[in-house]
Amino acid sequence: MKLKRIQVKTTQVGLLTNSYVICDEDSKESIVIDPGGEPEKIAEILDIFGANLKYIFLTHCHADHIGGVNELKRMKGGKVLVSRADSEGLYNKDINLSEYINMNPIELEADSRVDDGDLIHIGNIEFVIISTPGHTKGGLCLYSPKEELVFTGDTLFSGTWGRTDLPTGSFVELINSITDKLMTLPDNTVVYPGHGKITMIKDERNIYLELKEKDF
Repeated sequence: MKLKRIQVKTTQVGLLTNSYVICDEDSKESIVIDPGGEPEKIAEILDIFGANLKYIFLTHCHADHIGGVNELKRMKGGKVLVSRADSEGLYNKDINLSEYINMNPIELEADSRVDDGDLIHIGNIEFVIISTPGHTKGGLCLYSPKEELVFTGDTLFSGTWGRTDLPTGSFVELINSITDKLMTLPDNTVVYPGHGKITMIKDERNIYLELKEKDF
């Protein structure tokens, strides 16, 4: 497996989002997670890998995670995957917040809507979709047991969690998503978040064990 994190600029004020390119080395099938901007940088990595883009996976519908989708798909193809609950946000500016963060209006359509527990594959790499509502009502994480890694979007960051004061957000749902789903993953699972630095499940667990005691 080849994995590349690309910090892409998603607004004129320089907001950075982590986008990820994962490629199966045998088949050259690949997946891009959250192409929030600068699609040419993502396409360049795909070219370096010699990869064929199979999926564009969206952890949620906010503009800083979907801003580069249309152009990346035009350049490289790939099927756009999003949760059913967040699919409306792909073309609703009041949900995807494109104006709120000073981005041009975004409208795009998903090719497939995915659900909790669905499996997707690139070559021999299998990913499990984990539904993690809270930052948005349709937030998703993407987990590979074999590779021991999880992509958490804006659900879980190093040392903190995602905002819940935006449309469709819920603090209670977010904390439950983290404690009941993400913190049950193995200790050595590497966490690749939507912003900021990479962490591990074992390094985040104590924060949420303390919160869970408060019975949110």
